[in-house]
Amino acid sequence: MLTAKQHELVCFINDRLKETGVSPSFEEMKEALDLKSKSGVHRLISALEERHFIRRLPNRARALEVLRMPDRPEKPAATEPAPGNVRPPAARPLVEPANDVVEIPLHGRIAAGVPIEAFEGSSMLAVPAALLGSGEHYALEVSGDSMVEAGILDGDYALIRRTDVARDGQIVVALIDDSEATLKYFRREGSMVRLDPANRAYDPQRYAPAQVRVQGKLSGILRRYE
Repeated sequence: MLTAKQHELVCFINDRLKETGVSPSFEEMKEALDLKSKSGVHRLISALEERHFIRRLPNRARALEVLRMPDRPEKPAATEPAPGNVRPPAARPLVEPANDVVEIPLHGRIAAGVPIEAFEGSSMLAVPAALLGSGEHYALEVSGDSMVEAGILDGDYALIRRTDVARDGQIVVALIDDSEATLKYFRREGSMVRLDPANRAYDPQRYAPAQVRVQGKLSGILRRYE
């Protein structure tokens, strides 16, 4: 069963596709559902994807497909308005389509022996704006399975917000001895820094603080389905 907002959103997307053949923008969906931010739209879309009501079309910005429609709830019978109190429905203001996709630098794969700086300026990756928060971001292609239990798979794109500080428990890009980049949970353990994998097949890594430089923290994951 869908929530009221999920039901409203899938109906809005379906109606817009029938009218124009183009998915509504995140800004249009936010306005239509009277939400405060686009992050709320993103959460609703993710929930509808998980329930197989919609899917995102790969390699196309703003492209959504409605897979099935929920049962429309029966509307209660309208009461007869008193004479003279009938008002025409208020006109919805036109909403300008928003640019919901931004391009961020794609610096390459997180691989042993390759510092993040080596990837500067390599290429760009188009990313839904709702996946990014404030600050400067870049993307890295994940290599390996050390973070699979956190839902981060080989070939995923890790969206990273640039920062040189991190709190315990955050997933960060750490540069070790200025040579090896890795994506791990960041924790402090006494006088040491511990980098934890999310795969029980791997052991935590411990380093002196001077050996580890935080290059950013995980903001989101982008995955392509072939």
